[in-house]
Amino acid sequence: MISILWKVILVMIAAPYLLRQVRKPTRWVGRFFAWMMNKSHSRLTDWGLQQVPVGEDAVALDVGCGGGATIEKLARVARKVYGIDYAAGSVAMARSHNAQLITEGRVEIREASVSSLPFPDNEFDIVTAVETQYYWREVENDMREILRVLKPGGMLAVIAETYKGGRADKLQRPVLALLGSTHLSPDDQRQLFARAGYSDIEIFEEKRQGWICAAGRKPL
Repeated sequence: MISILWKVILVMIAAPYLLRQVRKPTRWVGRFFAWMMNKSHSRLTDWGLQQVPVGEDAVALDVGCGGGATIEKLARVARKVYGIDYAAGSVAMARSHNAQLITEGRVEIREASVSSLPFPDNEFDIVTAVETQYYWREVENDMREILRVLKPGGMLAVIAETYKGGRADKLQRPVLALLGSTHLSPDDQRQLFARAGYSDIEIFEEKRQGWICAAGRKPL
């Protein structure tokens, strides 16, 4: 009985810490979580990027870049790729993962928040946000901040492995609630993009996997 009680106590202590690491990886322990995200999100990211055009001359930004795998995928096509994340652990891992591309001058990664992007207006052809919109505190204002740095005609693609009404929604909803995460349906995404000022809004679903890609452009 004492052994079981101690296990329950340890789980209760560890769970909040682990949830914080998922939401905002720290510089040391968090690098492991960022590495895991690189692995677990790879197929989702490949599918999401197939839904949106990335030109050879594009300047791209990955918001909430995590362990840096999406930056690497974008850099296979785009001319220059920037990444930002508000977690020191994610920035450290992303820089390590893309060290050669950084040395070549094709990638730049900064510690910053989506709410205050350290870039001038009209800078990017495409902005990606993979498995990160859940954690934005002021999601509509953050969408407008991304709109600010997009070039006219530039595109934002929000890619996620769960959404309201999706295949695994009922199983994943309690976890998202614990994380304090935004949980949107396809129609919610469409309305959010519209309110934030985007045009040409498209919603793509991979219903077998429960994946979603919501995309919109900055008006010309």
